[in-house]
Amino acid sequence: MRPHKKPLNPHFSSGPTSKFPGWSLDAIDTTSLSRSHRAPQPKSRLKRVIEESKRLLGIPADYLVGIVPASDTGAMEMAMWSLLGQRGVDVLAWESFGTGWVSDLRNQLRLDDVRAFTAGYGDLPDLSSVDPERDVVFTWNGTTSGVVVPDATWISDEREGVVICDATSAAFAISIEWDKLDVVTWSWQKALGGEAGHGMLALSPRAVERLASHTPPWPLPKIFRLTKGDKLISDLFEGATINTPSMLAVEDHLAGLAWAEQIGGLAELIARSQRNLTTITDWVTATPWVAFLASRPEQRSSTSICLSIIEPWFTDLPEAGQRQLIKQIASRLEDEGVALDIAGYRDAPPGLRIWGGSTVEATDIAQLLPWLDWAFANLER
Repeated sequence: MRPHKKPLNPHFSSGPTSKFPGWSLDAIDTTSLSRSHRAPQPKSRLKRVIEESKRLLGIPADYLVGIVPASDTGAMEMAMWSLLGQRGVDVLAWESFGTGWVSDLRNQLRLDDVRAFTAGYGDLPDLSSVDPERDVVFTWNGTTSGVVVPDATWISDEREGVVICDATSAAFAISIEWDKLDVVTWSWQKALGGEAGHGMLALSPRAVERLASHTPPWPLPKIFRLTKGDKLISDLFEGATINTPSMLAVEDHLAGLAWAEQIGGLAELIARSQRNLTTITDWVTATPWVAFLASRPEQRSSTSICLSIIEPWFTDLPEAGQRQLIKQIASRLEDEGVALDIAGYRDAPPGLRIWGGSTVEATDIAQLLPWLDWAFANLER
């Protein structure tokens, strides 16, 4: 039967993600708009993003944090182009974005010594294979596979290399072990539902030391430069930016950070995301036609929750047929105003992807699930 109740908020996209509950454009401070981002008041707002992000995420005091261009992708590219090349690199990939970092290291930076440890969608590679004497590149949470590293025990405290972590779909929703990481990147449009286009970059003292002691052999575009001569561009970590930021996006993100603080900080953000995962887990357990793409419970993401249809008649279809039916489910629920943008990522196996980050209410996910049953039962095959 067609359900009667709908989610109050149908936004389950995995990026940009839902705005926080109660968000309103009217509540955003606009006094910094139409001004130079280098003027004292707008620059103070940029610096506040850095300070509030660092405090809310529990980033160690001796780490530097800055705002950089081009979202998480720009932050990751900046880190790889600026820090790598001194040592061999171990890169881990188990979904689309990690695979992209492998390609960049081999085909764009053209590093001679790259070892890629890979796994298919739904699994993790052998983390124990990582060599602590080499640099490491990995994603904390596989946005397109729903597979998360359960912890960072596999990263050695005695490591010689630097560890670069893409944490864009983990920050503000999943616990991160900062002392194990030397470079961490994320973006505003993921777990706090901010506007796109801006990235964040955190550097440990070890990463800062690498920047001071290592000059890459390749030319660096302006937007990738973290040093001038042999010195760190320290203004980048005090509210200055390489290019012109959107002050409206800055104010929107500050509103998200303030909301996070009001509801209880990082602990509550993580708890909200875990409640969303629990809600879906209970439904999956009781639903015979669906399963998690992630094969192991401890590796299931609470943010990018990826689901597979496991009915034999569906799995026996060619991939194109499966994708067409997934599109039918997503389109029907969008037409009903129930769920927006829940089809799996284009490079992932055919399936559904529901964002379960902290800005999504568990009650809305609970209201969504009967609609998934209804849409599946009424597929036109």
